[in-house]
Amino acid sequence: MTRKDVIRETDAEAVRLARTLIRSARFGALAVIEPGTGAPLASRVGVATDIDGAPLILVSMLSAHTGALLADPRCSLLVGEPGKGDPLAHPRITLVCRALRLERGSAEHAGAERRYLNRNPKAKLYAGLGDFSIFRLEPERASLNGGFGKAYLLDRADLITGGAIVEELAASEQSALDHMNTDHRDALCIYARHFGGADGDGWIATGFDPDGMDLACADAVCRVFFPQPLCAASELRSVLVEMAKTGRAAGKA
Repeated sequence: MTRKDVIRETDAEAVRLARTLIRSARFGALAVIEPGTGAPLASRVGVATDIDGAPLILVSMLSAHTGALLADPRCSLLVGEPGKGDPLAHPRITLVCRALRLERGSAEHAGAERRYLNRNPKAKLYAGLGDFSIFRLEPERASLNGGFGKAYLLDRADLITGGAIVEELAASEQSALDHMNTDHRDALCIYARHFGGADGDGWIATGFDPDGMDLACADAVCRVFFPQPLCAASELRSVLVEMAKTGRAAGKA
């Protein structure tokens, strides 16, 4: 059997699964190239995503993988948590990336740090220390394994959301998060249950992006996609209102 026989044609379902795995990741296996030896070096890192979908990591300058990224930005990131049974039967994705260290004090760093800490609030204990840096992992391509017999190759366009909507939404995202987490926790639970298939109460929103929202409850996370991607940041409120109405109506049916 040739490689082309193994790889399936990338479709909308594969793209959604890939984006779900990346947006839902709390951690991942980061593989770098060890300076001097050229040997592969893998380590576990905490993960969040920038508003366009690029992975973000917060790492210490004392770590071996940080020095490796500074010497050679080529790296890969594996995400996707196994569940019950055979771990190889569960979806995972490997992203081939180039790491970009974000300069502290820059607008890019501020936005990335905000999103990383929203997703990983315990990291506030050390995020401000001088020896910690945020790297943005720029995806170039990816290999998606959706389970046995479900292999796909994806490119950057399948993984990253572009357009003016990205910066526009980034400017208003935090105020929307604060508003929802303060005044509409009931709606967030509806999104998690009805659209995300999740259980429990106490859900909070950790991120909005043009494609959907990320929710968290203690150590549990939930990815919820909007019915249609946003075309403008001003659409966010009306979309959230309609989704809450839909979820409430379904709960009463």
